Amino acid sequence: MNKNNSRRNFVKKSAALAASVPTILAPTGVFAAKPETKQNDDGKMDVIRFAVASDGHFGEKGTAYKMYYRNIVAWLNAEAENEGLDFCVFNGDIIHDDPKLLKEANAYFKELKIPYYATQGNHDKVSEDLWKEVFNIPFNYSFEKGNSGFILCTTSNEKGEYLCADADFVKEKLELYKSKKSVFVFLHISHKKWVDNGIDCKEITDMLESYENVACIFHGHDHDHHEAMYSGGKTYLFDGHFGGSWGQEYKGYRIVEVRGGTEVYTYQCNPLARGIQNNNKVNL
Repeated sequence: MNKNNSRRNFVKKSAALAASVPTILAPTGVFAAKPETKQNDDGKMDVIRFAVASDGHFGEKGTAYKMYYRNIVAWLNAEAENEGLDFCVFNGDIIHDDPKLLKEANAYFKELKIPYYATQGNHDKVSEDLWKEVFNIPFNYSFEKGNSGFILCTTSNEKGEYLCADADFVKEKLELYKSKKSVFVFLHISHKKWVDNGIDCKEITDMLESYENVACIFHGHDHDHHEAMYSGGKTYLFDGHFGGSWGQEYKGYRIVEVRGGTEVYTYQCNPLARGIQNNNKVNL
């Protein structure tokens, strides 16, 4: 992302977003204000800006799944053009059970003007070979950008079982990024049983909470959650859903801004309502 990119007025931007795609739903309610962040006065602060979206459920019967995919691509491309995005992570449940749908779903993602990554969810019932063929990464993957490391893990398998992340892989990557200022972890299924569809993975949560530079852990799966939860000094973030038949009444995505590697600002976007659902700040 261009570090000197000026910030646009959010209301103006989101109005343009809403006008760019067919309206599915226009929820009402009071939305939080967009968080204020420190302006990069000298142009030297390292800024990473990325999006997180999950649970598109491409192919789910009785849903307008093709429109949902057109929408998320339009919204993210508008974000990239208006305020800048470095990449997006699609945090699981790309498809709804049928492996043959993965390539078709990814054809929509290929219209994105930014790099993107994906984690396997329980409805992504595909082999790792097919996953690699489509997304060019394995189920468990990591990368770094600037002062931050990013760890993506599968929490399921070809059968759709609920699984804890691979502890050896997580440990290896946490050690690899130990010198980074911040680390972000993406797990489709919550590894704490504090939501209806979470699972208990104490080894993983204890491990994540023991590393000071772990900033946020991102979850999808529970479509009715779009907020932050806290444990062991860590911030766990949910992002609702951008597709599927249940959950939060709106479909949207989360924006994360990492400034200087240690200041994290994040907010949940509801494009069709032209508003922000919530926002959080994390300091390391």
